[in-house]
Amino acid sequence: MRRRKNANRTKKRRDGRLPPVAVLEVLDVDEDGVATARPAPAREDGPPPRIQVLPDNRAGAAIAPGDRILARIERLGPDTYEARTMRRLPRETDRSVVGIYRRVAGGGRLDPTDRRVRTAYAIAKSDSMSARPGELVRAETRPGRRLGLPQARVIERLGRGSPVATASLIAIAEHDIPDRFADAATAEAEAAVAALLGEREDLRGIPLVTIDDESARDFDDAVWAETGPDGGFRLIVAIADVAWYVRPGSALDDAARERGNSVYFPDRVVPMLPETLSNGWCSLKPGEDRPCLAVHLRFDAEGRKREHRFVRGLMRSAARLTYTELQAAIEGKRGPDTGKAPVEALHRAFLVLNDARRARGTLDLEIPERRVRLAGDGSIAGIERRRTLDAHRLIEEFMIAANVAAAETLEEKRALCVYRVHDSPDPKKIEALREMLGSLGLNLPRGGALRAIHFSRLLDRVADTPEAELVGEAILRTQAQAVYSTANIGHFGLALGRYAHFTSPIRRYADLMVHRSLIAACGLGEGGSEGGGKERAEAVAEHISGTERRAAAAERDAMDRLCSIFLADRTGGEFAATIAGITRAGLFVRLDETGASALVPLSTVRAEPLRVDPHGVRLTDRRGRSVARLGDALRVRLDEVHTRTGSLVCSIVSVDTPAAIGRKRPPGGATSF
Repeated sequence: MRRRKNANRTKKRRDGRLPPVAVLEVLDVDEDGVATARPAPAREDGPPPRIQVLPDNRAGAAIAPGDRILARIERLGPDTYEARTMRRLPRETDRSVVGIYRRVAGGGRLDPTDRRVRTAYAIAKSDSMSARPGELVRAETRPGRRLGLPQARVIERLGRGSPVATASLIAIAEHDIPDRFADAATAEAEAAVAALLGEREDLRGIPLVTIDDESARDFDDAVWAETGPDGGFRLIVAIADVAWYVRPGSALDDAARERGNSVYFPDRVVPMLPETLSNGWCSLKPGEDRPCLAVHLRFDAEGRKREHRFVRGLMRSAARLTYTELQAAIEGKRGPDTGKAPVEALHRAFLVLNDARRARGTLDLEIPERRVRLAGDGSIAGIERRRTLDAHRLIEEFMIAANVAAAETLEEKRALCVYRVHDSPDPKKIEALREMLGSLGLNLPRGGALRAIHFSRLLDRVADTPEAELVGEAILRTQAQAVYSTANIGHFGLALGRYAHFTSPIRRYADLMVHRSLIAACGLGEGGSEGGGKERAEAVAEHISGTERRAAAAERDAMDRLCSIFLADRTGGEFAATIAGITRAGLFVRLDETGASALVPLSTVRAEPLRVDPHGVRLTDRRGRSVARLGDALRVRLDEVHTRTGSLVCSIVSVDTPAAIGRKRPPGGATSF
């Protein structure tokens, strides 16, 4: 019998299938605790299988990227598996962990800030680097145990400050975001001087204006428009000439490429370039001469682009406007600086381009953005949803027009282009979306390829309804990740055949690469593309696509911690919420007031076993009856707030759909929903 069982196992391996129990290496863990993994060692006989590791509270400390686990595996389809952790295995190498240092009898203790790491670490006094209680530190795990805990030693003291500052520092440290420039890069930035007119086009007589948030300190784009008698218009989009200061192969270039992009937190920015440049020579400050790369565009009355040309210029911003000021001017309330801007022409140009965008059928997802409002002492005064104004959309339309022109120019000149590409949605995600939409009485067309306009029509249908935000988020979850690539597949969401990022070279390395290509292709002087060709550019594009995801994850983690800090004194309070995710760990709900995400553990919903459907759309009981679905409106009680990890735990008080959640009798005899 044993020989036959082993023979069957061998046969499965020869068929390319994984065995029922295997060692896996964890690659990534999402917000819901679901991990992706690969066999350890990795297979060399074809593409790696897709393995999802489900969260399991019984497995001890939560798994994290780089962990090795022994897992039970279930095959779902060709090269697709679902795994459950049996136990964590020792790592092949030590790893670092970020946490808060505490003093305890006999030494110190590290409480990790990563919610996936549920064990504390003991730190000997000699290994503490004299860290102070409450200080944020980075430690390196060590073999063995001390005081009943695994051991670690402090390798970096990250400091301490206000809760808001600490949330940012934790995100920076946990996501390994470089926040210190090499001395050589700093020296190069400090040596920068003003650019002269030379052979540049003189744009200083044109009243270009910058338009940004109130809190912005770096201004890398400026705009100007002029309408014509035929209903068409001219538009100039001028962008800071970062390529003049950051040359290929320099220390500044190495630092910018490593960072990939700037990272924004409520209390600080981790810039891609030193502030001498990002807030100085590369910032289009009012009344100061600045070098720029500009595109002149001409559109007809229907928003069709008739011509464009790129120039290297010298400009002088006429005014620094905020979105709020521009919006007020659009509505007829002029301020001191808005009189210097051609507001009517800018607004008319926007309306024409916006009509063309709608006719093109772009996917306009307006997912509310959370914004932290800080008090004068640095504490959190509030967390609110940012309103999207016509002023925001105006700048977005102008930037899209410039980005398209950049991609078209590089294609016409057969020059290397790093495109911003967005693939069409995965058919499996579309099927999950159809099921969710069906529960709301909505549908997507079947047959033929879906286009962005199909989603836009759906959003129009639910506009101004309670389901609008839910449907928008569900559609967002179906979308592919936009990335950078030298291979053009178009941009699905914008319904564009070619698109590149050109308008933010201060904060995105991709834009700097496009600037260099344009300078070289159009013969615009020094600082053009470096060598290495398409293969090297594709490697950089892959790297900066990763740094962009890293920045988004860090910003999201910081926001989660700030929400938990803001809500810390409201434990026991009740909140309106919406089910935003359903996993085997529980229901993930979004608190309507702050947009914060919280977990409702599945064990608190009902005593009986519950099942999550394959698409994560519904929660059903053993008879197959619906218990909960995405989008259900609830009232929840905030039971636990963990400010160190930024996690919230809630329980359900009531639901809008009376039959949706069954009653469960909690300890103590009281009945709750």
